Amino acid sequence: MTPAALRAFCLKLPAATYDLKWGQDHVYSVGGKMFAVVFEARKGAETVSFKVDDGRFLELTDRPGLVPAPYLARAKWVQLTSLAALGDAELKALLARSHALVCAKLTRADRVRLGLEAAAPKKR
Repeated sequence: MTPAALRAFCLKLPAATYDLKWGQDHVYSVGGKMFAVVFEARKGAETVSFKVDDGRFLELTDRPGLVPAPYLARAKWVQLTSLAALGDAELKALLARSHALVCAKLTRADRVRLGLEAAAPKKR
């Protein structure tokens, strides 16, 4: 997957936003919470970091091309050391799951505000 395709996919996820942080990292968030960070190297391989299910963290980091994400491994984030290390379909599924994991941690009010959940009918 190319960096441009990765960026386009992340922005198509519901309520996703983009921000450039730390001068070089392309950060994708939902409700102000990060779900993917893409480092687009001027020289060398682009990397992407994202949150994974707790139960998949060790499984994924045992695979070639996936390592615990620097600074975020304690929160069960992995880093793909090269965008070519995974197929497009698997990478998209992992990014969509990261988005869903972060959405699930948002308050219900935030999910409703962002259009991620239907508002409950008001009681009379």
